[in-house]
Amino acid sequence: MPTFAHLARLTDDTGLFEHARHATARREHGYCTDDVARGLVVASREPVPSAEVIRLAECYLTFLTHAQDADGAFHNRLGFNRAWTDQPGLGDWWGRALWGLGVAAARSPVPWIRREALLAFDRSVWCRATAPRAMAFAALGAAEVLRADPGNALAAELLSAAVAVIGRPGADPGWPWPEERLSYANAALAEALIVAGDLLDDPPALAAGLRMLTWLLHIQTSDNHLSVLPSSGWQSGGPRLRHDQQPIEVAALADACATAAVVTGDPAWHVGLRQSVDWFLGANDIGEPMWDSATGGGYDGLTLRGPNLNQGAESTLALISTLQYGSARARVLASPSPDSPQDRLDTVPSPGLPGRRAHEAVPSG
Repeated sequence: MPTFAHLARLTDDTGLFEHARHATARREHGYCTDDVARGLVVASREPVPSAEVIRLAECYLTFLTHAQDADGAFHNRLGFNRAWTDQPGLGDWWGRALWGLGVAAARSPVPWIRREALLAFDRSVWCRATAPRAMAFAALGAAEVLRADPGNALAAELLSAAVAVIGRPGADPGWPWPEERLSYANAALAEALIVAGDLLDDPPALAAGLRMLTWLLHIQTSDNHLSVLPSSGWQSGGPRLRHDQQPIEVAALADACATAAVVTGDPAWHVGLRQSVDWFLGANDIGEPMWDSATGGGYDGLTLRGPNLNQGAESTLALISTLQYGSARARVLASPSPDSPQDRLDTVPSPGLPGRRAHEAVPSG
């Protein structure tokens, strides 16, 4: 089971601190809706949450409802002085807020959290962003709501709108992607098309999402381990760099592969899921773990010189999110030994993934 110890360390009674120097929260950088929303995702999809994890979910939900304005937009940045430093908008943070609210509304074991999350989701579900990633994140939340309530027309409309904004990959087999540049959280776009294709009975969207995800895995696999795109991204026709690799890319791949496995029933997707878990455990380009076993925090990036030892919110959430898929995760965290990466993830259970077959456990590969 993934440890929430460092996430709790980064969380006060207001929200989740964005940055850390090693394991110490940097209060001067304040909080952001982006991270709080991701915190609500991982806290809400924990299958048997502890009292501490439920407390975190309550805190994150309260933060999001405070960040939301009457028109459904969200602030993103809150200073340590509890003053917003920006205006409400429909950027990535809006999409991630809907994702977190959708997961909480569909999965939280606490009835009042489910009700309040759905109320907040409904306030923003009619909004439309123009950025593909913002719409992809929102679509993942809409898929959660639609899976729990198949008659929710507003969630279905948002999911359909996201498909149109994300677009479809071109015919070029060397670049089957709807954008000319791969940037960050790329697999979320593929996952959004996969869930939309499944829940909206849209075979072309499903096929496009699976094609995109297949390609992403292919270009980000080296010697049977993940070598994900760096923070600088990759422009079509341009050179590809190898560092600095960000944990968010691995977590997005894990989510997308798990969803593809559930939707298609194809165990081949378990390979990418296992590689995602193993990337954090040391099966990466430099062969070093990407988390701190003493604190439970995730390292902020993989550089040519080794891990960036800062343990901010985004990287820690990526670690927790990815390890939530492993049935052997408690053993892995308790004993990060250099045994075979294949032995570290014996089965891949589904934590209630969006899709018509989300109630089925993903069989071991």
